[in-house]
Amino acid sequence: MAMVSEIQNAEGSAVASSLPLLSDSLAKVQRWVEAAQYKGYEPFDGLSSPLRRLTFENLLALRLLQQLIRQSPINLRPLFGVKPLDSTKGQGMMAWGYLLLFKGTAKPEYKEKAIACLDWLDKHKSPKFDKHSWANYFDFASRGGIYHKNESIIVWTSMIGQAFLEAFEQFGDEKYLRIAQSACDWIMSLSREKTPTGNCISYFAHEHESIHNANMLGAAVLARAAKHSGNAEYLDVARSGMLYSCSRQREDGSWWYAEDPKYQWIDNFHTGYNLDCLKCYIDFSGDSEFRPHLRRGFEYFKRTFFEPSGRPRYYHTRAYPIDIQCASQAIDTFAYFAEEDLESIPLGIKVAKWTIAHMQHPAGYFYYRKYPLGVTARTPMLHWGQATMFKGLAHLVTRLGQTEYLAASK
Repeated sequence: MAMVSEIQNAEGSAVASSLPLLSDSLAKVQRWVEAAQYKGYEPFDGLSSPLRRLTFENLLALRLLQQLIRQSPINLRPLFGVKPLDSTKGQGMMAWGYLLLFKGTAKPEYKEKAIACLDWLDKHKSPKFDKHSWANYFDFASRGGIYHKNESIIVWTSMIGQAFLEAFEQFGDEKYLRIAQSACDWIMSLSREKTPTGNCISYFAHEHESIHNANMLGAAVLARAAKHSGNAEYLDVARSGMLYSCSRQREDGSWWYAEDPKYQWIDNFHTGYNLDCLKCYIDFSGDSEFRPHLRRGFEYFKRTFFEPSGRPRYYHTRAYPIDIQCASQAIDTFAYFAEEDLESIPLGIKVAKWTIAHMQHPAGYFYYRKYPLGVTARTPMLHWGQATMFKGLAHLVTRLGQTEYLAASK
């Protein structure tokens, strides 16, 4: 296991000297989210604007409205009548972050806040399905059509399911395992693309879409749930999903977003998702067949998506836009890989320090994006930036074992 002393030997005093900064940033973003009552904006929430009626539901007009609000460096939402909304994924990431902090500090307040978020999620599962699954609270327009609110997504459901499993592992309360199993049963009901080299779990419930990170997120939570439930079918589907994505890993260690030519790009945070999920699958299944894929993918991740300053790059071919999700997922992934690679924690700290210095407002929230020529989109998104940074920073700080400082900082 990569112990703090080993990390410090590798990086000198830089790790220890960074802890006050990291912990202060963590406390600030936590206070901001709690003061906002877990509500906020999201990148694709533009169709909740009253101006939507002017599109007459024309798909192109809907997409233009959505992208105008999303891409503007100035926050147009108040002007366009878009209000802060609840966020299922935001609540899930906050719950997971609180659970990590409770594991690291044993402070009851973190347990209480985690339970409050999980209770909210239990009550706010999608009303369109009997099993537990979660969705956005706004419609989304894509080239394929309209994806309506409350239509559950495997990405949201898998990540929230992981938070419930984390709670079960820490507290031993069977209700959290039952909810996670309910989410896994919803995932099992999704269509799967069947191929000679594994089957890909669908991104959507209403139609099939093969996307690597979605497939691997589903496989990871199935494997973790199978460890506790003994459900062999979960594990079979999880292994088949990982076989699908690992057999399509590119020679350099990267993955396309998806195999369809229209989705053939490579980006930072989806690569982080893939790596976290593959590691989770290996850890909980005991299946080591894909470990070479994990190592190759992690080496690609480290050498491709980060500049010497710690600034995260979005794509494998270019840096911009500098997106808060790339930073938060990288911090989380580097914390998760601390036992795999001694470079992980120092790299996570470097990314965190750059992000705090360049993308955190004094009020505590993190900016959405930075563009060329010094243009910054300062809109505070809820899950996309605040909740994911909270979880990533919580993971990083608790990995360093600084329970005394965390307790004092509150």
